[in-house]
Amino acid sequence: MFELLERGLKVERQVAVPIVYRGHTLDCGYRIDLLVDNEVIVELKCVEKIDPVHVAQLVSHLRLFKHTVGLLINFRVKLLALEGVRRIVNGFQD
Repeated sequence: MFELLERGLKVERQVAVPIVYRGHTLDCGYRIDLLVDNEVIVELKCVEKIDPVHVAQLVSHLRLFKHTVGLLINFRVKLLALEGVRRIVNGFQD
């Protein structure tokens, strides 16, 4: 987050995910790790491997926020830039 802020980007953390059911907004406790420039949702993990449930979580956040691009970042890898970043676009994996 600090690196992004130093580069002049607007970053919000732990943003509540709005869930609307029959016109009522529910506070279900779902949170986005980082929202960058109100455009990119960033989900942060530190796991042995990224499982389909992690991807599904980011896709759900993208749909609920009506956003296009998300990053799934896993810090438990040797080379973060090569192995730890997955981009999700419109629910499709790159």
